[in-house]
Amino acid sequence: MGERIKTYEEFYQFYLTEHANGTSRILHFIGTTFVFLIPVWAIFQNNYNWLFFIPVVAYGFAWVGHFFFEKNKPATFQYPLWSLISDFRMYYHFLTGQLSKKLEMAKKAFPSN
Repeated sequence: MGERIKTYEEFYQFYLTEHANGTSRILHFIGTTFVFLIPVWAIFQNNYNWLFFIPVVAYGFAWVGHFFFEKNKPATFQYPLWSLISDFRMYYHFLTGQLSKKLEMAKKAFPSN
């Protein structure tokens, strides 16, 4: 990525192309699922120390996907807030069956990725 991306919609297109590998997307999905499950577990256990594990687990799964399967640097290093938002948006698109269509559109917008 040469120039700094100026709009969130353009960033999301780029973000999707940075998640072209299916294994990486599954790892992101698992990590994001834990973002939702850990607070429930912490409440159930009445032990809020579990909340410490949210970023560790979420980023752990995502970064394994990037470093070992995508072979790229996570966009969160340069665009932390947009990356966080995009992870939840990609999760939603995965759950609703829209992700394949969104990925194809993104590949047209960023063909070099």
